[in-house]
Amino acid sequence: MNLPNWLTVGRIFFTPLLVWLPLQNDPGYRLAAFVLYLAVSVTDYYDGMLARTRGQVTDLGKMLDPLADKLLLLGTFVPMFYLQAPASDPLLRWLTTFISAREAMSHYPFVIHVGSMDWRLAFPWWVVFIVLGRELAMTVMRQMAARRGVVIAAIGPAKLKTIFQLIWIGSAYFWFFVATADVADTRDRLGWDFFAIAAGVIGAITMIASVALTVYSMAVYLWRFGYVFTTKASKP
Repeated sequence: MNLPNWLTVGRIFFTPLLVWLPLQNDPGYRLAAFVLYLAVSVTDYYDGMLARTRGQVTDLGKMLDPLADKLLLLGTFVPMFYLQAPASDPLLRWLTTFISAREAMSHYPFVIHVGSMDWRLAFPWWVVFIVLGRELAMTVMRQMAARRGVVIAAIGPAKLKTIFQLIWIGSAYFWFFVATADVADTRDRLGWDFFAIAAGVIGAITMIASVALTVYSMAVYLWRFGYVFTTKASKP
């Protein structure tokens, strides 16, 4: 085990906390979740960078890194969906069979202020299926491609999707803190309204951009590498 691998293991270890902390209806816990998410996101960059620059790329790291990424995405989607899905969402109703039913006041969709109007962007079930379904499909496609001696490298739209996705999740975690914090005494001094508006706007925009790039990048991968589903695997 080297340092990059330990950083990856740390991401896996802290993922359950990133699920639990935002589900606590307390601004302190939700602020801790946001800070922890930032720390985990930074290690996601540095473990790969350190492995490459130090010549410490290992088979264990190649296995753990994508696993940590997928667990982090799945883990963060649980509180995000639970806190932002419409009350009538069928997937939310199913989820509440495992987690206590959500109260009406615990619904925190992104809010964009436009003049005197508020535009609210919730997190419907089909977004969950698009994003997580794409990750599953790409995992299967890469495995099938590897058996045929084909390497599927990350394309530009996929890299951009990942950036928007990271910002989207970070904005959501900060938004949960803003939406529950009691800032009556500090609102004017700290300009809290600005942070609330920024979190809603950035979160909504990056959510839309991330989902759009998720669909587009998957279509590009299928166009370029869809043949791996129809060709025979190479013999060992």
